[in-house]
Amino acid sequence: MASNKDLKKAQRKADELLPPRQCRRGRQQHQKMKPYLVLQYLQANTDETHSVSASEISGYLEEILGINADRRSIYSDIDEINAVAWMLENDTDIDEAYEAIKEDDAEKLIVYDRKKGGYNITHRKFEVHDLRVIAECIYSAKFLTEKKAKNLIDVVCGFVSENEAEQIRHKAFLTDRVKTDNQSVLNNISIINDAMSHSLDDKRHTPEKISFKYLKHSISDVSQQVERRKGTRYTVSPFQLLINDGNYYLLAFDDYSKDLRTYRVDRMKDIAFTSQPREGEEAFKKVDLKTYTKRVFSMFGGNQKLVTIRFINPLLDAVVDRFGTTDFQYAKVDDTHFSVSGYVEISDQFFGWLLGFGNKAKLLYPDDTIQELSDYLDKIRSLY
Repeated sequence: MASNKDLKKAQRKADELLPPRQCRRGRQQHQKMKPYLVLQYLQANTDETHSVSASEISGYLEEILGINADRRSIYSDIDEINAVAWMLENDTDIDEAYEAIKEDDAEKLIVYDRKKGGYNITHRKFEVHDLRVIAECIYSAKFLTEKKAKNLIDVVCGFVSENEAEQIRHKAFLTDRVKTDNQSVLNNISIINDAMSHSLDDKRHTPEKISFKYLKHSISDVSQQVERRKGTRYTVSPFQLLINDGNYYLLAFDDYSKDLRTYRVDRMKDIAFTSQPREGEEAFKKVDLKTYTKRVFSMFGGNQKLVTIRFINPLLDAVVDRFGTTDFQYAKVDDTHFSVSGYVEISDQFFGWLLGFGNKAKLLYPDDTIQELSDYLDKIRSLY
């Protein structure tokens, strides 16, 4: 039998579906709604390990919704649901659908479990473990507010029973992440996509520049973000939305620097169309997005150089996770070391990452970058 929470939820749904003062009177005109309500009850209360009997369904309809329903009518409702589900899935007529479900229980959406003495939903659009992955992705997305993430999880949980939904919610909460405070992120994404689109409202559209204010944290109140450049608007040509480390970024050609730059979408404010044609097409065509994201997101900004670094063998997995195997070359140095060579963005952040390995990693090439690293160490040492 459904829990009190389930019954209250069902009552609220019924109050929305039925005229306010007729919800509990059981008038015959409400019988047309019965198959739909039976299906909703089964979707919420049954799964591979939970079944409900025709008597439980009948009791729910009569006691909670005030709709007259004997067991025989429940059997008829379930047959009707199964036939319609098969008809829609197989694009056929209702007579063929009834014949198909009559011959094979495997074709039914709802089946009777003799061991448990009840009915349950056998076919769902998604497996529970698939929805757990989707839930984890939602909760790991830093560009979603906490409220929006929970709303999306409720949507995901609507595809399974209440019992399975609680498992999904529980696991998602265990892996919760820090969220943005920007309530307009999804709206920002929609505007950016429209600006980049070649077609809007079934009409041709020339990709255009957008303008926005860009936010940053202030030490005077770290809980609030303030506008960069004293509120002066940025104007850029948007080319690609990227996701990295749970954040949404926009790769765009910047009017000011005349170069491609990335912007955090959750830090963009008051995005607006400019009606100005997009610039920077040639610069964007030269970008290999795979290598670009590895260089920029992994090593931050800086001048790109070919480097060779030596590591101890146990760090191979960590280095592969950082650089990948496609654009970097690996070689055995000796029995205890290997080297990796490839292009990275040279910056203080790169030096900081490398020095995090202590004496387990050593920059071997090029000489000018080795000198830059030495100068960086001297600069840090002077602080202490």
